[in-house]
Parts: sequence; structure tokens; C-alpha cells
Amino acid sequence: MHRALVASLCLCAAVLASARAQAVGTRQFVLDSLESLEGGDLTGVSVSSDGRVQAGFTLGAVAVAEASAVWAALLLDDGAVLLGTGNEGKIYRVAGGKVSVAAETGAMAVSALARAWNGDVVAGTFPDGKLYRFPAARDGGGKLAEWVTLSGTEDVWALAYDAKQKALFAATGPEGKLYRLTEQGKVEEHFDSEEAHLVSLALGPNGSVYAGSNGKALLYRLTGPGRAEVVYDFDADDVRAIAVAPPEQGGAVYAIANTYKDGSKGLPKRGAATAATSPATAETTGEAKPGKGQLWRFAPSGTAERMMVEDDAHFVSLALDERGLPHAGTGAEGRVYAADEGHVVRLVADTAERQVGAMVLAGRARFVATSDPVVLHPITGTGGPDAVWTSKVLDAGIRAHFGLLEWRADGQLELQTRSGNTEKPDPTWSAWSQALRANGKVASPAARYVQIRARWAVEPAAVLHELRLSFVTDNARALVTSIQTGEESEDKGGSSVPASGGSLEEPSAKLKIKWKVENPDSDELRYRLFYRALGEASWLSVLDPNEVLKKTEYTWDTTGLPEGEYRIRVDASDELANPPDRVTRHSLESRSVLVDNTPPVLQGLELRGNKLKGEARDGLGPIARIEIGLAGSSTWLPLFPTDGVLDEPVEPFEADVAAVLPPGRQALVVRAYDKAGNGVSRTVARK
Repeated sequence: MHRALVASLCLCAAVLASARAQAVGTRQFVLDSLESLEGGDLTGVSVSSDGRVQAGFTLGAVAVAEASAVWAALLLDDGAVLLGTGNEGKIYRVAGGKVSVAAETGAMAVSALARAWNGDVVAGTFPDGKLYRFPAARDGGGKLAEWVTLSGTEDVWALAYDAKQKALFAATGPEGKLYRLTEQGKVEEHFDSEEAHLVSLALGPNGSVYAGSNGKALLYRLTGPGRAEVVYDFDADDVRAIAVAPPEQGGAVYAIANTYKDGSKGLPKRGAATAATSPATAETTGEAKPGKGQLWRFAPSGTAERMMVEDDAHFVSLALDERGLPHAGTGAEGRVYAADEGHVVRLVADTAERQVGAMVLAGRARFVATSDPVVLHPITGTGGPDAVWTSKVLDAGIRAHFGLLEWRADGQLELQTRSGNTEKPDPTWSAWSQALRANGKVASPAARYVQIRARWAVEPAAVLHELRLSFVTDNARALVTSIQTGEESEDKGGSSVPASGGSLEEPSAKLKIKWKVENPDSDELRYRLFYRALGEASWLSVLDPNEVLKKTEYTWDTTGLPEGEYRIRVDASDELANPPDRVTRHSLESRSVLVDNTPPVLQGLELRGNKLKGEARDGLGPIARIEIGLAGSSTWLPLFPTDGVLDEPVEPFEADVAAVLPPGRQALVVRAYDKAGNGVSRTVARK
């Protein structure tokens, strides 16, 4: 039977490794999924969930220097784009690469834009709930006159114009109402939801209107004033945007729903800081955190189908391209994702800004509008000879020597690499290598980090399917940093006082041994275990000679061992991953471990009247506990030894037990335990 003493030994060791020493195990960076292929730089290429890199959006860039966030965007007939911003409620006009102020509302933010009667532009504001109307051709920057104020409304989140009904719909908060307006400015309450905010709108066939809420994230369908049905109840915080495909493209309804991590529900905070922050903006002001986004499709039959989930960012904008495929813009990292009927997800654009606030992806003038800072990205094409994909920085963990770069492609590509020892590429990194047009050896120098770059200069329509880069790391020695035996927690260096009393460990002849290892190069390791009795020099093997131990734990049967104190040694070797001349080893020795298989004995027990005396004796000791109780009782009371401290193999004791023995009882039970948990009990009768 053993009593485990926790042994932890932290080492501070300097490892001197040969510059030529390498772990023999060849490893590979395999890039064949959306998660592994995204994260770097995409210029004119897209990356899909089925591991394909091919032509994507080619983006231009027109900066709106004075603005920080786009709340709404509107494409005009002449190709100009209006951007509603939080800069004192300004509306910027971007045309031909030039930026001008089209109008000013004086509100905190222009939160919604729509084309309405005779092509006029209607703008909704936050947080004063006003509507402004002006001709689309307006190019002056003067302050607009208010057109309509919606009573009881603070927020106009979305606008949609129905040309057939010649009516404008406005989704508002904080009372969650949908209003219908006529050209003359007559306001009718079309729907009063039980939600605080209606934040998204889209027009469906036959005069129906779709609205999305913030709070319970409900998608409504309205077929007339007050006639609403819930199409779907999302397990989320909001339905941020809705898009309806035309009948010739199937007529499906698409919606993006988000769950937020910071409790904001995706709504901006009230106050002056709001002027620079759009709804659901992540990280723009440091106030909001990225949430989780979902893209759903609803067939005309009503069938719901989730097409895409993004766990690291919520969605802010939604648009359909000329084929009717949905695209979602994120509220973090400024990315645009697309999903097709087969649920293949593609990252089609990765901007340098934080948020994709609005998009138009169909028609002759397509664009992506981003925030923090505000940049209008005209979509100038798809792919092209200037298309470039750059991988994220790949980390080998320690210095690595790079070997064969392999890839599969439909068409001709050029691939390059560069390497360095900083997590972010800087001037200390190597230059990009000479281009490879077929699988070949990497010329970049040994380093911890590496990047791969692919160019479409030769064949713009080429498709890259999969990349593999082989590498071998330096053979860093694995270090055994601590050994723990038994069931106790690790030693904390005496920083706390152990609790008195409590239960002793259950006696067992099986000793559990665990150890921790630092393995910088992740080599497969082999462990050997040895033991020796204190006072002896020779180490004996715990394992059979041919036993190969790879786990960092072992249960050792100590039944056949002589009782006493022992030390355990753990040897770690990387021989399974390296040839003999490059093998490294490290050993660590535990503190003393007690192997005690014999219980103590009770001698000289005597109960005269109410005076109990006796002696607990153990071969190894120390005696850990002495207790008394009545036969058949579950109550045991501790006894102290004569010297007051249980710390020796032999502990005499003497006590008055009058309070324990009730009238009529003539016997007591005495039991004693050693430190290993072995116990003995005896009954003593009153004399």
C-alpha cells in the first residue's frame, strides 16, 4: 500500500541545439478548406468552403475621409452612390471617383435611404425619427428641410418604396412600428409589433412586406395593414437585413440574423459617441464585440433552410447578385461571403476596413461600402491577371526548414514563398522567392513563420484546389517539467496552510504517476520510468524492457516492493522521431514517494474506569490519525498523542473518555491510521 507524496520540480534549463539538428519527422501545412485558406490577403480572388481559390471581386477604392461609418447606401440611375453617415447626418455623393456632400440633415446619423416618388431620395435619421426628401440630382451640401416627423419615433432603421402602391414603408423604433407614407406625406400605422425595434425591410410579391425585428429576432410577413404572420422565430438577437429574389430567380426570401456577445442586441448606444458608430458595428469604437451571424433562405413554400453560419463575426449587410445568389457583409474584418444552393460558402472579398455596411451586387454599377474608415469599393470586375492570393502567416512553432511546395490547379499559376521569425511580416523577412509554375522545392530560408502567395498572371481563369508545404523543424529537446504521484493536487510551494482533519487517501498498492512535458517541436516521445530506494544508488526499471510508453501517465503496481521511501525518475526521449545521432533526452527525478503496505498496530490498550491509554505503532510511519468511537456508531472522535503532535511511527496516547462512554456501555473501539492510509481497529473493554 502506498501513500503518494506530491512531487513537482520545475526546471530552468538552457537547451543548446545544433543549427543543423532537425527532427526527422516531416510535417506539412495543408491548405484545403475555407478556414485554412482565408485569413491572408485576397486581391481579385475568392476562397470557398470546398477548398477552391479562384476569381473573386476586384475592388477599387474611393475613401470618404471625413466619415467613419456607413449607415446606409443608395445607388442612383447615373451610377453615383449616396452614403448615409454618422457625421452630423451628412449624405455623401460618390461619383467618378470623387466625393462631395450631397446634403446635411443635422441629425446624429442618416440611418436609412430609399428612392421614392419621381426618383426622389428619402432619408431617415437617428435618433430623432425624422424623414427628409430631396431630388436625386441634388449635389449641394446645404441643410435639408424636414419632410415628415414620425410621432413617437426615435429611430428610422429601414425604408422600402413600393412603386406599384406608390407607398413608402418605414421600419422604426423604439416602439417597433411599421409606417406607410404617401407622396403627400400622409402617415399611416401599418403594423405595431410587440418588439421594440423593427430594423429591416424588403418588399415581397403581390404587395407583401417583410420586416425583421430586434429583440426576439422575428421575421414578419405583412399582407395588409395589421395583417402580419411570423415567418420565422430565430434563436438570435436581430434580423439585420432581408432580400427577396425576383420571381424569375425563384422568389426566395433571404435573411441574416445575429447573436451579439456584449448584450447590445446590435443597437448603437445613445450619446455623442453614436455619431461615429453604425448599428451592430464591431470594434469601431471599442464598445462592441463581434457576434455570430447566420444566413437563412425561405422558399416560396415557406420551407426554412440555414445556408451559412459565421461564428467569429455577425452580418451587417445583405445583397443578391445578378444570379440571385445571396452575399452577406460582416461586422468584423470587413469581409463579404456568398453561399450557393449547395451551401458552398465563398469569401469573395476581404477589405482592409472593419465593417461592410452596404452592398449593391447586381446591375451595371456594383459596389461594397465599408466603415472604419468609410471607403466605397466599386466592383471593377472579377479576377483578372492582377489577382493575388496570399496565405495567412503559417507557424511551424519553432524554426523550420522548408521542402516541397505542392498544389493542384485547373490552369497555370505562379506560386512564391517568403519566411521570417516575427509573427507579422516585417522588413526582417526574406523577399518573395522566385515564382514556381510547377511543384518544387521552396527557396525561402529556414524560419519559424512562412507565407505562400499565388498569382493568376498567366491564366486568370485558373482554379487553385489545394496546397501542401512540407517542412522539418529543428530538433528541440523535450523537457519533463514536473512529476505528480498519487491522487493529490500538485504542490503549490507551501503558499497555503493544509486543512486539518478530512479523509485519508484510500489505501492501494497501485501508484498513479503523471508528468508534464514541454515538447517544442511536437516530436513523438517515448518515456521510461525508473525507481530507487532512498539511500541506494542504483535505478531499477519500472517498465518491461520492451514496453514502449508514449502517454504521460502510468499506474505502477508496488505490491512486491519492500516498504520504504523511493524516488521515481522519468526519462523522455525523441528516439521515435529521429535517427540515433540526433536523438535528444531529458530526465527528471521526483521527490520521495512512500510505499507502505502494512497497517499500524495498537499495543497496550487499557481502559480503567474512564481512562484510556495505549500506543499506535507503525513500521514506517508516521501515525496520521487516532480515533475512538462506540461499536456500530458512525461517529468517530480524534485523539491526540501524549506529545500533542502526530508525527512519528510510534505514538503513545492517554485520554479521559467519560464524555464518550454513555452509562451502561463498557467498551470502546480504537482505530489508528498511518500516513499511507492503512488502518487498524481494536475493541477495548472497561476494567
